[in-house]
Amino acid sequence: MGNLTLGLIVGNRGFFPDHLCDAGRWTMIDVLQGAGVDVVALGPADTKFGSVESLDDATKCATLFKEKRDSIAGVVVALPNFGDERAIANVLRWADLNVPVLVQAFPDAAGKMTIADRRDAFCGKMSACNNLTQYGIPFSLTRSHTSDPTGAEFTDDLSDFAAQGSGPSARARRRSTLSATAKSSSSAAGSASKHSISRSSSAARRSSRRTTRRSKRRSRRSPATSRQRAFLPNRWSRWRASAS
Repeated sequence: MGNLTLGLIVGNRGFFPDHLCDAGRWTMIDVLQGAGVDVVALGPADTKFGSVESLDDATKCATLFKEKRDSIAGVVVALPNFGDERAIANVLRWADLNVPVLVQAFPDAAGKMTIADRRDAFCGKMSACNNLTQYGIPFSLTRSHTSDPTGAEFTDDLSDFAAQGSGPSARARRRSTLSATAKSSSSAAGSASKHSISRSSSAARRSSRRTTRRSKRRSRRSPATSRQRAFLPNRWSRWRASAS
């Protein structure tokens, strides 16, 4: 994985144990650097533990990624605890790198499920991926929903992910994808406009048919019927007068 640079987003959520986020960030950096990857990430001087949780954190991380956009070939989202799904999505939206994204979640240990050590990254990953899906941001998943970065399985996941973002051909594919997306959006807009015109024409025709039917019903009424309706109030008045 030489000459590969990846951005790193470390998710954090305040009411989950912070020490997991701090240790998890260093673990992921060590794994990435051990695989020969250059890492672009916030540091403890930028945000709490170099993680992303708030709006300000997301802004700082997005700004950093924009500054390094020419070298970043992909982004790894690491969740040592639940993480804040909105902040993670905002970083990727605002940085607008158009590179592959890998979402990883740390596993919980069966004997450490108390409030002091519980990660709940399992659920946090689902929430983060849901937000990315809503914003139309493509992403990749690890083989297992949660995975230990130091394990052999994550090594394979990382190797597969690195293949997506390395080399000029990958950037060419991304440009092609963006172009195809733009054309698809334009085509969809044109199609929607045609459907809108068609619906308007159909509505006008239905309204015209209703008006015609009402006119025919009125024309079928006999003059006697109309006179009878006009005469009824007078008959009622005379009956009341005679009854009194």
